[in-house]
Amino acid sequence: MKTFIMATLAMLAFAANSVIARLALSEHGIDPGSFTLLRLIAGAIVLAIIVSLSPLGKLHEVRVSGSWTSAALLMIYAVTFSYAYVSLGAATGALVLFAIVQSVMFGAALRSRERLGIAGMIGLFLALAGLVALLGPTASRPNPTGVLLMSIAGVSWAGYTLRGRGVDRAVLVSAGNFLHSVPLALTLWLPMLLLHQGTIHADANGLRLAILSGGLTSGVGYAIWYTVLPSLTRTQSGIVQMAPAPLATLGGLALLGEPITAKIFIASLFILSGVLIGVLKPKLKAHD
Repeated sequence: MKTFIMATLAMLAFAANSVIARLALSEHGIDPGSFTLLRLIAGAIVLAIIVSLSPLGKLHEVRVSGSWTSAALLMIYAVTFSYAYVSLGAATGALVLFAIVQSVMFGAALRSRERLGIAGMIGLFLALAGLVALLGPTASRPNPTGVLLMSIAGVSWAGYTLRGRGVDRAVLVSAGNFLHSVPLALTLWLPMLLLHQGTIHADANGLRLAILSGGLTSGVGYAIWYTVLPSLTRTQSGIVQMAPAPLATLGGLALLGEPITAKIFIASLFILSGVLIGVLKPKLKAHD
């Protein structure tokens, strides 16, 4: 139950990221490059603070923690995620993102020869059925460029998640990854600042949303996720990461003033029920 609660908190944070990004970028309060950069900086700062407040935490360790490979995957995810939300709605973006994430996670599970028990199969079936039903009314005729960018974000996020499995001192490693991702993001943002100054902009609301996304729903959310991740198999990780899709759908529709239809509600209920069954009743076996 503790694992489920922590995973739920992390998924709520991930879903909120989609809604926050869409709010910031759809209203042109900030450009996607600046949103990404501020998000990563805020995440690095908040995670460093969390590390420093830990009884075993030493702030200077953040600089040598993490890896450039994980940081690159994090940066690619964050950049493509932001630019995708220029043209995709919160629900559509979350559906594409986590459909790709779960596909990669299930592929990794098959490679490691994990086998689902009955409860796991039921959970996976319910979640997939709900996702397919949800895709119809919320993601019709999506922008192809946005879909491509969000697909890249999904692959990058899944790779980042897989690399984070089993790491010691997950919060410290996450802080190091965020810190390393900042100079990588700067290499993309600075040329835009110098060559396309007219595209760089941010108002007070855009700045607030970017900092909120980085500090709370990314920094704190990732810290929670990578703390609970070692307790989940690859298959369970894939099932759990279906949850942000309906959560972002409901949140996005509510904030954008769109109606929540019975079909969306039922599909979301299927997905969340599947996640609940898949995590609380894992019954997973692995073969050598």
